Amino acid sequence: MQVYPPIYADTQIELAPAKILTSFPVNTFLENLAIAAAGYTYAPDGTIFVTNHEVGKIVRITPDGNQQIHASVEGKVSGLAFTPNGNLVATGWNADSIPVVSLVANDGTVETLLTLPDAIFLNGITQLSDTQYLTADSYRGAIWLIDIAQRRGSIWLEHPMLARSSSESVTPAANGLKRFGDFLYVSNTEKMLLLRIPVDTTDKPGEPEIFVEQTNIDDFAFDVEGNLYGATHIYNSVIRIAPDRSTTIIAQAESGVIGSTAVAFGQGKGDRTAIYVVNNGGMFLPPPTGVVPANVVRFEVGKAGYPLA
Repeated sequence: MQVYPPIYADTQIELAPAKILTSFPVNTFLENLAIAAAGYTYAPDGTIFVTNHEVGKIVRITPDGNQQIHASVEGKVSGLAFTPNGNLVATGWNADSIPVVSLVANDGTVETLLTLPDAIFLNGITQLSDTQYLTADSYRGAIWLIDIAQRRGSIWLEHPMLARSSSESVTPAANGLKRFGDFLYVSNTEKMLLLRIPVDTTDKPGEPEIFVEQTNIDDFAFDVEGNLYGATHIYNSVIRIAPDRSTTIIAQAESGVIGSTAVAFGQGKGDRTAIYVVNNGGMFLPPPTGVVPANVVRFEVGKAGYPLA
């Protein structure tokens, strides 16, 4: 078994109050989530949409934890983001293992927006402007620009810092991505880097730079003060990285985040200073006790989330 470096062994710990909202059966790979904001009439404020990666399902979870299948794709589904009118944009593969971007309507109807045969592994997705989105290509070492109105995809940035150390590595490189201010932050999980890319006034990228080294982040979210909350996946925790680049562990395995994959801020009334974390129960690197149920866990962090667009 591969042994991973103890990169958080000396990291300060300040555990946030945790509550498991709902659980899924063992060997459920929850990969990403998006949470409905006010004004989406088809879903109450705070409704959570989660991607069940391996089986191509998007699950709708009510604020009290009830689960319902919202949509199904023929293939696998990874990243998830809202459109301005409350539809969902999802990344993944079709039944032929070709990367696709799908549009999921309010009623759960799935439409393929575009097929990207030149992509390899579409992963995290985030809104750049009204109809434009950025999605990480974890194996190509690139970020794609997706225009959902024009139904077009093009390379926004391809760079060695976004790539794997070796094409033989199965660990995703460019993975999660979110904008904060004039920068796009991107996790390169395979290289254990958090990167920062300047974004100019025309939404074009500058040169990537390393923001934090030796940190294992999958997907993440920002609060309004610029603190980043990152899921550490194989490290079975959630960390907070402050603007001064210092790291604090805010959740550990006993909080219910074994195999943590993604983070999003609550959107319901009285819920805006909480984050929600999804996980896979340790499917990629099982704990000594074996793979456990996958959870959606709420943590109170005391600060509101930074707007996604």
